[in-house]
Amino acid sequence: MERPLAKDTNEQGEPDIDIGTGSGAPRVGALTLEQAIGAKIRQQRKRLDITGAELAAAAKVSTGMMSKIENGQISPSLSTLNAVAKALNVPLSALFAGYEERRDCSFVKAGSGVNIERRGTKAGHHYQMLGHSLGSDIVVEPFLITLTEEARPYVAFQHAGVEMIYMLTGRVVYRHADKTYLLEPGDTLFFDAAAPHGPEELLELPMTYLSIIIYPKE
Repeated sequence: MERPLAKDTNEQGEPDIDIGTGSGAPRVGALTLEQAIGAKIRQQRKRLDITGAELAAAAKVSTGMMSKIENGQISPSLSTLNAVAKALNVPLSALFAGYEERRDCSFVKAGSGVNIERRGTKAGHHYQMLGHSLGSDIVVEPFLITLTEEARPYVAFQHAGVEMIYMLTGRVVYRHADKTYLLEPGDTLFFDAAAPHGPEELLELPMTYLSIIIYPKE
């Protein structure tokens, strides 16, 4: 059996193994200051839907230099960066925001999540927020949802984004659009939340499930 290649060794002299996740998300490495500035400029340029040549003309620099700046290949002067920032209609400080950008983490102890009253929430449907995303273009809302003995079926939930449900306890027939799914502990349902959805048949109460809702920040 082949073993993964070691990248380096730790303090005990044992090899550090480069282990990735199963996700298809691009790998993020440490950026140099030049690369971070270039990435921020490219991001803002694309938001304005202009080409590199158009930005170069507005900032009064050559197209070749603009390409090198965006790719982090040179260290532009502050006057050049100031010209680019003005052409992008952002403050100069915004171009440095990606270099020491904070990587947020939210930690919630068991039983200490914030109780949420959501629009459309029915009696017996209890939402407990388990965390929140910060400083991102998307919003991620993880909830622990409990349906008590007082709960009643409700299939008219409808909102932007996508949602994932992971059943913990209980049993339910869950409706999404024109289809229904029997959810039992360990089952997962991932769906477009713009379609009407919700628990249609409460087969075993009380029940709990994780609900993770993801949608773009407005």
